[in-house]
Amino acid sequence: MKKIRPTFRTYGMSVLACIITILAGTSRCMAGNNNDTAADILRVVIPATAYGMTFYQNDQEGRGQFSKALLTTVGITYGLKATIKHNGPNGHAESFPSGHAATAFSGASFLHKRYGWELGIPAYAAATFVGWSRIDSDDHDTTDVVAGAAISMLSTYFFTTEQKLDLEVVPTMDDNSLGVKIFGRW
Repeated sequence: MKKIRPTFRTYGMSVLACIITILAGTSRCMAGNNNDTAADILRVVIPATAYGMTFYQNDQEGRGQFSKALLTTVGITYGLKATIKHNGPNGHAESFPSGHAATAFSGASFLHKRYGWELGIPAYAAATFVGWSRIDSDDHDTTDVVAGAAISMLSTYFFTTEQKLDLEVVPTMDDNSLGVKIFGRW
């Protein structure tokens, strides 16, 4: 029996489906508060940035890892929402866990785990703002946000590896000099 391997197209379509799911939820929750609107936008922008970074870095392996982590995060988050009918502070059902926090932290934790703290710190700051805004607007309590962040971070850490630095060191020598050339791709 021939083993079917997921392709870039499969992962790409899966990520697109997740983003459409996220956007559908976002359009439903657009509030009049500027913080809520910013959080609605950032919950899509942060994971989209992480996915886009895999293209910028020409990182097909990372693209697959991000896709698996995001799909797992979205599946677990919305599965829990459907089965645990927890009401948020505003009385709306399906508050646990926070989908906004889950998707935002999914992108942030991927950027950190795959590419390092330089990208991770600003992404975590933006994701933390998303979580805070959900608590501030009484859409979620702290437990909802922490659970959403934890699900995404665990998914990312399970599927994602640090990108290996491709480094080549070449000694050089001519009549007038002696040196080393360093070529890197990261």
